[in-house]
Amino acid sequence: MRFLPWIGSVILIAALGGGALTTLRTHNATAYSLITARTPVVVANNTLPKLDSSFYQHLVPTPPPPPPPPSSQGAPAGAAHTGGGIVIRSTQQQLINQDRAAAGLGPLTWSDCLYPVAASNAGRLSRQGWVPPYHTNGPTQDLGCGLGHQAGENVGYWSGGINDSKLNSMFMNSPEHHANIMGPYRYVATAWAVAPNGYGYVAVEFS
Repeated sequence: MRFLPWIGSVILIAALGGGALTTLRTHNATAYSLITARTPVVVANNTLPKLDSSFYQHLVPTPPPPPPPPSSQGAPAGAAHTGGGIVIRSTQQQLINQDRAAAGLGPLTWSDCLYPVAASNAGRLSRQGWVPPYHTNGPTQDLGCGLGHQAGENVGYWSGGINDSKLNSMFMNSPEHHANIMGPYRYVATAWAVAPNGYGYVAVEFS
């Protein structure tokens, strides 16, 4: 009768293995997301960190114009693309400002200077997929807009396409992303890019 416990163990292991396999298949068949945050970059001694050549396409004229006055203007309206390309219309700014208001913080104003950085990073992620590097030099480029002395970046993707509310929820539940949303910033820009497989990649730039 000593063989019975051994048989029972084999059956239990097989059941757990089968359950894990089913879970993985279900997970892969439904939408999921991954996110990452870039810690803020700070200007030291009025000197920007070293930039790579790809940054210069985002530089503002020298000397840079003064930051635009705060306004209630949101992200520019635009049609959502489903076959690839940058998506302008996004409710990330609205959701971020709701989160900040709930914490007693002021709203972030949309920045046309930060937007090309967000669009570039979202587009890059949509082309390369969710593989390192998740961040390149977004915050460094953000500082080039001359909007402040600190900058940060949140990026993530959702396999179900564009889903601002889902990504915002995940950002808020991640300490690093939450810190950027609640950070000492005044401006924001966000962009989505949709890959050919339908995955949506979002980049949020803060300064």
